[in-house]
Amino acid sequence: MAGPYRVAHAAAWCVGRVTAAAGELLRERGTDPGPVSVDVRHAAEAFRSERHLRVDGAFPGEMWAPLSGDYRAADGWVRLHCNYPHHEAAVRTALGDDVAGEVATLPAAVVVAAVLAAGGAAAALRSPGDWRAHPQGAAVAAEPLVSVERIGDGPARPLPRADRPLAGVRVLELTHVIAGPVCGRTLAAHGADVLHVGAAHLPAVPAAVIDTGFGKRTCHLDLRSPEGRSALSGLLADADVMVQSFRPDSLPGKGFGSNDLPPGKILVSLSAYGHSGPWRTRRGFDSLVQLATGIAHRDGVDQPVPLPAQALDHGTGWLAAYGVLTALRRRAAAGGTWHVRVSLARTAHWLDRLGRVESAEHGKPVDAYLSQMDSPFGTVRHVRFPGTLPGSPPRWDHGPRTPGGDPPAWW
Repeated sequence: MAGPYRVAHAAAWCVGRVTAAAGELLRERGTDPGPVSVDVRHAAEAFRSERHLRVDGAFPGEMWAPLSGDYRAADGWVRLHCNYPHHEAAVRTALGDDVAGEVATLPAAVVVAAVLAAGGAAAALRSPGDWRAHPQGAAVAAEPLVSVERIGDGPARPLPRADRPLAGVRVLELTHVIAGPVCGRTLAAHGADVLHVGAAHLPAVPAAVIDTGFGKRTCHLDLRSPEGRSALSGLLADADVMVQSFRPDSLPGKGFGSNDLPPGKILVSLSAYGHSGPWRTRRGFDSLVQLATGIAHRDGVDQPVPLPAQALDHGTGWLAAYGVLTALRRRAAAGGTWHVRVSLARTAHWLDRLGRVESAEHGKPVDAYLSQMDSPFGTVRHVRFPGTLPGSPPRWDHGPRTPGGDPPAWW
């Protein structure tokens, strides 16, 4: 995979950690996992699974809205994220209809501040050194790559004998875009019953919904209403894990924060810019975090250079899944209520510290890593799940389902 960052290595490391952890959990459930292994190239292609997605032979819509992109400012570069209608509206409120023209007249920091104040999402390009010196960069560097913290009591919950690592484990997934959904997709491949909870009024990117929907069921709840919150409470009571990627303080305001968890539950929180520091509540997406943290900066290149994959999203999703497997093993042995925390910015910090490598696009066919599956959308071509676990080969039991098409209930 091209680029100076070791994206393929990072992908293989993440897949390897999850596969090994799944194998250990499988062993504890009475099934010999066999020798686990990872095909590096397969892992790398899985980290850009959305690029290989086809439905009935065609790509199911664009991942990027026309207004999303990098813009030259008066003193540098900014990126605007406009994939959702309300984010596009915020950009137009802050900058008017001639977005490129207005950005060109303003310092990058002023553009970002104006867009954020209007409720949008934006980031300015900075160097890795500038990010390390920034208060948020320092805060993120002090956080663990994967935090698995015991936050309360609860009885030990050994998992019964099973032939899949996560058989019988119930996962509520309240996430969107890529990182959180990749976590749920990964857990589903190892046997978890994953129920994605969305809402009819929330926007979505169809291609991302399809690509990350394998193995899950999907329902709609409106958490703005007492009925929606009551239904979620009922689901959580019978769940093992809740994965959420809302901005900090959003779910706690609805009664579903870490302090509200019933004993014995595992909460997974994914964020853009980290769980501490002045930017902990800032809106962010992979492309924005690449600019803000210096990942998209190249010495001598006067424009942002993106990674060859949405590696911060995918990596963070896989790391979250690893945190879940770790917390389940700890809960089985010692009980407790657990909080797993990961962030795109911390994944960026880890990727930066892996060092650099010069590489070029291989250009070789990827057909060996592709498969297809029927779905309500049509025949979906997709990247097969990576990681070899002979005792229980990971798989998805069904293709992506229509958003909101399942009842808000466990099987």
